[in-house]
Amino acid sequence: MGTSAPEGRPGDGSSVSDEEWARFLRAAEEDGGASAPKEPSADERAERAARIARSAQPEGWRTGPAWREIDGRARRRRNVTGVLRMLLAVGLLVVAIRPGLITDRFAGAAPPVGTLPDAPTLTEPFRGSPAARWADGAAGIVVPEAKPVGGMSRQDVQHALTSTKTLLVAANLDPATLRGERPRAALDLLDPLQTDGRGVLEKALTDPGVDRDPLWVFSRFDPSEVRPAGDVVKVQGRLTYDKGDRDGEVRVHADYTFVYPVVKADPGATEVARTIVRRQLTLVLYDPEKTRTTPGKLYVLRMDESAGNDDCSRDGDGFLHPQFLSDLVAGEDGGGGGREIDPYDRSKPLDEQSQECGTVTRT
Repeated sequence: MGTSAPEGRPGDGSSVSDEEWARFLRAAEEDGGASAPKEPSADERAERAARIARSAQPEGWRTGPAWREIDGRARRRRNVTGVLRMLLAVGLLVVAIRPGLITDRFAGAAPPVGTLPDAPTLTEPFRGSPAARWADGAAGIVVPEAKPVGGMSRQDVQHALTSTKTLLVAANLDPATLRGERPRAALDLLDPLQTDGRGVLEKALTDPGVDRDPLWVFSRFDPSEVRPAGDVVKVQGRLTYDKGDRDGEVRVHADYTFVYPVVKADPGATEVARTIVRRQLTLVLYDPEKTRTTPGKLYVLRMDESAGNDDCSRDGDGFLHPQFLSDLVAGEDGGGGGREIDPYDRSKPLDEQSQECGTVTRT
């Protein structure tokens, strides 16, 4: 429902406002009308009314979210042509293990993995990691109490929260997703009407690239390279919600870190490496009576991702590529360099971190 144009003089359909008409009358009284503005003609009134009506249409009415208001945040995260067309706040920050921490100590020799203090093992894949104290899997994603907000009922808010948790589990914990299969359950939670949300992710899964990467939302490993070291993924983070910019929407904010222990896919491999993925998602549930949307489905407002211990030189192929200690000693640095980053540090939002490939201080 568009906003009507401002009223003019009552009874004649004029587009002149009350203030303009009052100024016209005052000027006419003061100098006999010599300098007073002329009442617009019927054609001029009609043209101006149409112009005002067009400019007064509220962004997003029956068209989904007001994407232009997100454009600045999209540019702030990644200045890549193609991502800007999506008008989404998308970011991919990849970092590799700092090879110097290992090669300086064990240069020219095979890494004595079993003798390193706190080195992860198949029986203790989180040894030496802060994540050892974190919750296991879906238990780490706690849904807050739902309350009415933004013109949405408690039931609507509850649906948005539980759908977001289901999406996070399907996208980051489901074994099929982790081994690179198509995350159909996660995709089905997203609104098919959002071509620059679900539509982009569908294309990214089929034909990944640096400007359309499934890793923005999904954690995926190449099964020909690595397999899980056990059945547990450690999780820490929080789920919050608030009202949107207009009546009839609730926004859900997810900020979670997932820690994945893996071994090489080679038969008999025992060396464990860990990749740490942090995600920040903002998803929206709209009132279908006020915004054109598929009832019950989520819109993607922003998606940011940071991966610690991921081969930067292979960015854009749609998979996470963990680096192993033995690889680093062999001189495969995975593109690491630049400033050091602690992948467990959750004190700052991802949009305040560099997009450049850095080096992680621990895994």
